[in-house]
Amino acid sequence: MHRIAYYRVSTGDQSIESQRLALGAEFDQEFSDEGVSGGTLAADRPGFSDLLGKVRPGDTVHVYAVDRLGRDALDVQATVRRLIDKGVTVHVHGLGPIGRGVGELILAVLAQVADMERQRITERTQAGRVAARASLAATGRTHRGKESLGRPMAQDVTAVVAWRKENAASITQTARHFGLSPATVKRYSAAKA
Repeated sequence: MHRIAYYRVSTGDQSIESQRLALGAEFDQEFSDEGVSGGTLAADRPGFSDLLGKVRPGDTVHVYAVDRLGRDALDVQATVRRLIDKGVTVHVHGLGPIGRGVGELILAVLAQVADMERQRITERTQAGRVAARASLAATGRTHRGKESLGRPMAQDVTAVVAWRKENAASITQTARHFGLSPATVKRYSAAKA
C-alpha cells in the first residue's frame, strides 16, 4: 500500500511546490506534469500515464484539486473510475477519499463546476480581447491603456525594416544588430511587406 502524489501545472512559469506544500505529507512516490495543459486528457500526460502504469491495488493517489485529474468533467470521472477499478483510492485535498457511489457523485458535481469555471474564464478572456480591439480601433490604445494587443514592440518596426533594407542585411544580421530574435525580425518584415 503506497501513498502517491500527483501534481500538474499548466505553464512553465508555474511550480508544483504550492500543491506539494498544500498536500504536506510524505509520499512513497510523486508524479507530476509541468507545463502540460489542462486540455490534455489525463492518460495522455507523461507523468500521469507513468502513474497509471505503476499504481497497485491498495494504493492511495493524492491530488490537490479535482481539475488536476482531467481536462473536463467526463475525463475526471473516467480517470477516477479507472483508478477505483484498479483498487486505488483517490484522495482529493479538502474533499477526502473518493469511493464508489456518493463519492463519485460528489466528484462529478465538482468536476462539472470546475469545467463551468474554465468556460467562464475563456468567455471573460474573449470579452476582454473584444473590448481591447474595439478600444484600440477607436482610440489607438486598448481599454487598459496599452498600445497593442500583444507584447510591446522590442524595437521600432519601421526602423528595423528600413535598416535591414538599407544595409541589405540578412535576418540574422538584423537580429544581431537590434538585439532581437530572428523570429521577431521575420515578423517585423512580414508586417511591413
